[in-house]
Amino acid sequence: MGSRKMRRDFAAGLLAGLGVVWPVLSALLVIIVTLGVVIGLIEGWSLQESVYFAFVSGLTIGYGDLAPKTLLTRILAILIGVCGVLLTALLAGVAVKALTAVRGDGDT
Repeated sequence: MGSRKMRRDFAAGLLAGLGVVWPVLSALLVIIVTLGVVIGLIEGWSLQESVYFAFVSGLTIGYGDLAPKTLLTRILAILIGVCGVLLTALLAGVAVKALTAVRGDGDT
């Protein structure tokens, strides 16, 4: 199988897999953004800073430029991290499934 066909089949499998898990993916994204906005409101951050904090924390990058200071916002930040790990695992699982289907190593 040519590399161009493999890439095309992988992209098709990835999109099909994302279509299946989209409700869970979108729920995780909504939870991450909502928790980020709640943290931002409590901490006095702008909406832009709140969403930025949510995704930097959810993707486990954590630059440290924004940090929650109260116990409640720290707990909510932990929940953002958990949702981010679930989001990353879900995306990785869909990508691996698409790759194994293309390579013929697993059932589709």
